[in-house]
Amino acid sequence: MITKARGVAAVLVLAGIGSAVWWVWQSGPPPGGAPDPALNMVTVRVPALAPHEEAGAATFDASCAACHGAAGAGQEGRGPPLIHPIYEPGHHPDGAFYAAAQLGVHGHHWPFGDMAAVEGITEAETAGIVAYIRALQRENGIY
Repeated sequence: MITKARGVAAVLVLAGIGSAVWWVWQSGPPPGGAPDPALNMVTVRVPALAPHEEAGAATFDASCAACHGAAGAGQEGRGPPLIHPIYEPGHHPDGAFYAAAQLGVHGHHWPFGDMAAVEGITEAETAGIVAYIRALQRENGIY
C-alpha cells in the first residue's frame, strides 16, 4: 500500500510540475513588458529614421518589443529577431507582417510557438512598423 501511495503522489507531483511549466510556456512574457538587452539574439544598427519610420518605431516599442526585442533584435525565450535574413522581403513580404499583427501566425521558423494577433493595432500602425523594420533591415544588410 505504501508503494502504491508513493506512486500516486509522484504522478500527482509530476503532473503539477508539468502543468506549471505548460502554463508559464503558454503565457509567455507579460504584454507590454520591457525587452531585456541581455536576451538579445542579434546586434542591430539603427539608422536615422524618417518620420513615418519613427512613428513605426514607437508603435513597435509599445506593441512588439517585449517579445521581438528593442529594434527587432529578438529575445531568447520570448520571440525571434526580425532583423534576420528569414524576414527579408523576398521570403516574408510586407503582407506577412500585416497578417502576423492582425491575425497572429503559426510558429514555423523558430521554437517560440505561435504568435497571437496584436490586440487593437490598426493597419496604419502596422504600416509604420513594417516601414521601421524594413529600414532596420536595410541598415543591417538584409534586403
